[in-house]
Amino acid sequence: MLEPKKKAQLIKKYQTHEGDTGSSEVQIAILSAEIDELIEHLKTHAKDHSSRRGLLRKVSARRRLMRYLKKENPESYDVLTKKLKIKQPKLVAKPNANPVAEEEIDEDIDLIEKEDEPTNA
Repeated sequence: MLEPKKKAQLIKKYQTHEGDTGSSEVQIAILSAEIDELIEHLKTHAKDHSSRRGLLRKVSARRRLMRYLKKENPESYDVLTKKLKIKQPKLVAKPNANPVAEEEIDEDIDLIEKEDEPTNA
């Protein structure tokens, strides 16, 4: 858990306007600091599974907030990821995004199956 002074510093640094304590940017910054603290804790206490579960929960919450921020304000998202040094997720192609003829896929599968079959000699 973050100390109140550290949390106040993060809020002041990442707020979008005066009095802002709950914007996506501020929430992501706070979650990132908490995640860093939990990672350090887990380096020394590897078997602390309840803390590991909390870490995964915070990572998921940050991921959801970042997805929202990227959709709503891409410029702010880019600035925030650079400031916090957060890796941006790789794009995953949707199925059928690059349509390949089903016949070609079936032919490839048939070739693989023929290679795997034992030869009767």
